[in-house]
Amino acid sequence: MGCLGNLLWFVFGGAVTGLSWCLAGCLWCISIVGIPVGLQCFKFAQLSFFPFGKDVQYGGGAGSFLLNIVWLLISGLPLALEHLVIGGVMCITVIGIPFGLQHFKLAKLALMPFGAVVY
Repeated sequence: MGCLGNLLWFVFGGAVTGLSWCLAGCLWCISIVGIPVGLQCFKFAQLSFFPFGKDVQYGGGAGSFLLNIVWLLISGLPLALEHLVIGGVMCITVIGIPFGLQHFKLAKLALMPFGAVVY
């Protein structure tokens, strides 16, 4: 079921949200200081392309917290709002609820990506 869910996800919006994460990663990689942040964006773009069957566990220390604050101010809010809006639209129908829940999972990840581990 996860394979079918991922295929439907990719066709009906996952490609767009994954490309949003890739764009954020490319923008961060423009500067040398932002390359680690950009690489993290590319990792989460992979999750955004195919989220079914994967779980995110949050953790991290003070360094992750500080980087999350900088991330939130620069790139986190637009990505989180994108996922929240699309997730809300998906939850209008019963069939779209699993897809909306995946968008909500990605919205939380967009707010706090550093220190998070994808399983």
